[in-house]
Formats: sequence, structure tokens, C-alpha cells
Amino acid sequence: MERSFAKEVESLKLGEGEVFHGEGILAMTKALLQSGVSYVGGYQGAPVSHMMDVLNDGREILDELGVHVETCANEAAAAAMLGASINYPMRGAVVWKSVVGTNVASDALSNLASAGVTGGALIIVGEDYGEGASIIQERTHAFALKSSIWLFDPRPHLPKFVSLIEEAFELSEETNTPVMMEFRIRACHVHGSFVCKDNKKPAISRNTPLTEPRQNFDRICLPPSTYLQEQQKVHVRLPAALDFIRRRELNEVFEGEQKDVGIILQGGMYNSTIRALNQLGLADSFGKTTVPLLVLNVVHPLVPEEITGFCQDKRSVLVIEEGNPDYIEQSVNVLLRKAGIDTPVHGKDFLPMAGEYTGEVLLAGLSGYVSSAMPDHPAVAMAQAEAARVTENKRRAAELLGQTLPKRPPGFCVGCPERPVFSALQLAQKEVGEVHISADIGCHTFSTLPPFNLGNTVMGYGLGLASSMGVTPNIDKRVITFMGDGGFWHNGLTSGVIGAQFNRNDSVLVVMNNGFSAATGQQYLPSTPDKKNGQFADLSIQDALRGVGVKWLKRVRTYDVREVTKIFKEALTTSVKGLKVILAEGECMLSRHRRERVVRQQKLKAGRRVITAKFGVDADVCTGDHACIRMSGCPSLTIKPSGDILKPDPVATVDNSCLACGLCGENAQAAALCPSFYQAEVVRNANLFDRMLAGVRKGVIAGLQALSGQSGGGPSEVGPSQVAPSASEAKAA
Repeated sequence: MERSFAKEVESLKLGEGEVFHGEGILAMTKALLQSGVSYVGGYQGAPVSHMMDVLNDGREILDELGVHVETCANEAAAAAMLGASINYPMRGAVVWKSVVGTNVASDALSNLASAGVTGGALIIVGEDYGEGASIIQERTHAFALKSSIWLFDPRPHLPKFVSLIEEAFELSEETNTPVMMEFRIRACHVHGSFVCKDNKKPAISRNTPLTEPRQNFDRICLPPSTYLQEQQKVHVRLPAALDFIRRRELNEVFEGEQKDVGIILQGGMYNSTIRALNQLGLADSFGKTTVPLLVLNVVHPLVPEEITGFCQDKRSVLVIEEGNPDYIEQSVNVLLRKAGIDTPVHGKDFLPMAGEYTGEVLLAGLSGYVSSAMPDHPAVAMAQAEAARVTENKRRAAELLGQTLPKRPPGFCVGCPERPVFSALQLAQKEVGEVHISADIGCHTFSTLPPFNLGNTVMGYGLGLASSMGVTPNIDKRVITFMGDGGFWHNGLTSGVIGAQFNRNDSVLVVMNNGFSAATGQQYLPSTPDKKNGQFADLSIQDALRGVGVKWLKRVRTYDVREVTKIFKEALTTSVKGLKVILAEGECMLSRHRRERVVRQQKLKAGRRVITAKFGVDADVCTGDHACIRMSGCPSLTIKPSGDILKPDPVATVDNSCLACGLCGENAQAAALCPSFYQAEVVRNANLFDRMLAGVRKGVIAGLQALSGQSGGGPSEVGPSQVAPSASEAKAA
């Protein structure tokens, strides 16, 4: 695993009066246990990936309470879990990445929202919006509106997280409605403390199971029940929710001296807003503000009395709502006009229509609003000065750089086992011609970026093969689809492979089997080998493919570029019809490196001999055409001055981030590039033979160099030794 929470989960045991210190995700998990959940499930995805890691690392604690943890196959399966709360008074919580995860879960969510719940049902979504996002830019708000699911957007403060999660379960039960709670990336990782309560053992759990099932046709989503359910949403559940939110004071008002203006904001925007106000001299570092704030910890539904009461007698208000459409700003306008209040409402006229509201964006927007709404206030001069300072800093930065900062797209990790597959595809296309490539969600999506530029469409997680169905019959070459092992189990097997088999699709599918859900932090998959503690079943991608009738199936080690190239050419040109699957196998190199590093450190500590590989480029041999870099794109393969006046162009070099995967040498051989790469084996805790051999080699090299009139050593590496000098062995790659 990329990250273990084995130590941190001990804080989940804290009881009444003890103080929790930690980050947001762990605090949310603690709040679930204090709320008496019976079951928890979910699917990994930024920025809430490690909630599933925390839950899995804390299984012993949850088992003692009787809380069931489910690692779900996808978000739809997680949402369907909440069906347990429809008829039974069991509290359940699920977690996933939004908005794409919510889209996957939409079928089950619509049924859940229509049927209503008896036990509290909470959906924690990672609101993956803005500069830190990895997906299309949409908001959860739209789904909450259309399905009448109550939506929380908590102020980033751990005590508030915990109290609102506890309140959310009560709101869900009082209104028979599921509740969504969205957390942005900064909220998930915010640190703080809160005073704990004891964990609650659920009344219904695996330790105290139900004895009889319940059935209620009114909660089945079929006519005529669905007509009644729609009426209940509007005439029963909504009024109950408004009353609960108002009565429990879930939204917060922060009073200020400047009574004639105000700001209405999403709870998640609070910290950034306070920081911007502080820079304008309108708030201190502890949150005391000059401008009154209405902080909406619940953004749907909005309580009319809270909006009208806050805006009454104000000259104007500003709505801070991140993203588009401006649902809250529109609603505030409607509520005020219906109440006969003519207070001007500003928002997207001072703030951007779309994009993340970073500190800089909020500073500019608030500066504009303050200058307009409070022209005589001392803060106006400060706002203008601050805006001028930011402008000058940008101008100065551009002057020093000489150009605008380039965009920084994501890319493959150093040593990634998926990179060589795309190097091989480049070589194959030189012979068979360019083909349409249907990409998928996962690490392999980075192949669409330089230096590979391979991939024509990306349509959704596990949907790569399905998205190729319209292209395949209408193009003169076979289509290639890429899919990760995570995407295969999430959706690809059912939506893609089975559909292709059923429709006799003649195309090529490449399944990248790196062993983990790597892009989200190396969570376990059904096909992950050697899963810890035997708590998960082992399933085989190969067996699954054979089980649905795939006949043409090739397995290949990804780092063998020549063999992968050969298989690509065969798959694209064979006379065999039907789906052809290439199972490209290579463990995530970062995972392997972390695992082997622990073993190496143990051996070194024990004084045992350890050999590690080191790769490099012989500057004397390198021609400087950089074809190796264009084929690989590895961040560790870069350039440096040649040091030779006869070679004006820089030469390739391998920096210290190299993980010794060997791809650079593989590419050089497969593409017949210059033989400039070498591999050095670094020996630590060297034995007597190693030292003697190193001495002989150095003597021979020195003698040869003396004969040729050179001086210095060859391309060798010497590693540190705890008990004796190290020896090194250099050999051609």
C-alpha cells in the first residue's frame, strides 16, 4: 500500500472527553463511529481515497463494534448498500469521489432518494473541483437538487465536521431522506483537534443481527408508490428538513460591525474567504470579521427565513458560490423577491462564473465588491493596494522568467510499468500505421499527453472498450482500447468485454495489470496478489476473460518492449476475428520500490551484502538526438551539457530519481538507438571477493586509459558500506 494508517487508526478508539488530533478524513471516520453506524462502504477516488484505507486499516476496531466494512466494486454498488437503511433502522455511510462517482451511483441513488430511508443514510463525497481536481469539472449540487437529497458543505473545522456528521444522521432519520456531505481536497486534509465522545455500538449489527425481515410496498419504487414518494419529497420531507436545519442552527451567522452589507457563502469556502478578508483588513487571523457572514453548512435546502433575516435592511449582499451554475445565488434572489425584499444580490458579477475560488481569486472578487459596496471604508484603499501588489508581483515574475509559466500536466511516475507499453505501440505503428486508440480512466490516460500523444477519446472509468463500439465498424484498422485492472473490475468487464463478445466486436483490448488501483493511492483490487491478512478473495483477470469466452489472449511483461511490440503487430494484423486481449503485466514500480527498500534496509542493518542497479548514459557515446527521451518520457531521463566542444547539443543523462526499471535500455535495443546506456551494480557491505574484483577492474581500466592518453575512471558507481569499502561492477545494458 502507498500509505498505511495502522498507527493513526488508534485514535479511533478515543473515548468521552479525550482529545483527537489529526486530519480531516480520520476525524470524519471517528464521527461515523460516534454516530453508531452499522455498515460503511465505498470506492476509492480523490480526494477521499484514503477514507477506505483508514476503514480497512481499522477493521479490528470496527469488528469489535460490529460495524461491517465493504470494499465496493464501484460507486453504484456502494450506493446500493444504503438500501439496507430503507426498511431497517440501521445507520449506514458510503464514500466516493464526485462528480463522476455520483454519476456511476445515480441509478441506485435515485431509487434510494425516492423510496426514502428509515435508518440514517449518509453519502460522503469528495468534491473534486478546482486546481487539485483530476476529472471533468462539475458539482454535486445539481444531483442533490434533482433527486431531493439534502446537501451539506461543512465549514473546514474538525469540530464542525464531527458535529455535522452526527446531525446529518439525525436529519436523515427525521426526514426519511439520504444526506450528502461534500468535502473539497483542502477539507479532507485539514488538521485540527476536537473533544471526542465514546464510539456507539449499533443496535443492529453483525454482532446483534436482525431476526425478521421487513417489507413495505410503499418503499418499493414502482407505481403507484412512486407517485406518493414524489409528493412526500415536497410536502413532508422538505418541510421537515427546513424545520430541522432552522431548529438545530446548522448554518452559522458571524456578526460584524458593518451591518449594512453581508456575505453569504458555502461552508467549504469559509477559510479562504476569511483569509481574503484578513488581507483586506476586514477580518483578523482568528475569524473575527467586520463584514457579517452567513455560512451555509447546508446548501440544499436553503431555509427562506435564514436568507431573508440575514439580508433584511442590508444595502447589498455578496454570494460566494464556487462553480457554475450559480444555484445558490439564483435561489437567494428568488427567496428575497418572494419576500418583497429588494436588497441587491451580487456574486458572479464580482467573482468568476467558473473555476476554483483560490485565495487570489477571492481577494480580487472581494476587493471589487468592497470598493463598490463600501466606497468610504478604509478597506477600499487597502483593497486597491493589495490588488496593485498582486498585479506587480505577476508582472515581476513574468519579467524574471522571460515567459509565462508553462502548464504542468500530470504524467507517469518514474519507472511506471505502463510507459513501456506506449513506447512499444509507437514502434508498432511505424509498421502497421496509425490506429484509433480508445483511452480509459487511470494512470494510462497520461499516454494522451506528450511525448506519446496516444489516445483519441476518454469516456469514463472502465468504458474505454464500450466507447470504441461506434468506431470499430467504421474504420479500416482495428481499434485499440486501453483499460486498467481497476477499470476492468469497476465497469470494464460488464460494460466493455461482455458487450464486445455479445456483439462479436473485432478489436484489441489492452488490460494494464499493475496490481493495484494505482492512480488513487494503491488500494487493493480483486486481482491484487498477496492481499494482506487474507481478508479479501483473490480473483483472476485471465479467468474472468476466459469465463466470458475470450479466445485470443496474450500475457506479456510490460518492460519487454520488443515482445510487446511484436504482440501489438500480431493483434492488429491477425486473421483471427473477435475480441483480442493483451494482458500487460507489470507491478506498480513505486509499490515494488517501497516494498524492496524495506527489505534492503533490513539486510544493510544486519550487515548483509546488498546489490542494487544503477543506470546511466555514457556521454562519450550519446549522439544528442534525444530519441530515447522522446520514446520514454521518463522524468529521470533528462539532459545535461555534453562537456565536449565538438558536441554543442546537450546529451542525455539519468538523474538520481531513477528506479532502475531498465526501460531506457529496452527502448534503445528495441528501436536500435545508440548504445549509450549502461547499467552499474552497486554493492554494499561488499565481501572480500567483491573488493578484490573491484581492485583488478580499476587497475585494468587505469592501464587502458594510460595507453590511450586518458585519465580518470569509467562509468562506475560506488555505494556506501557499513562494514567495508563497496565495489561496483559496470556492464553494458
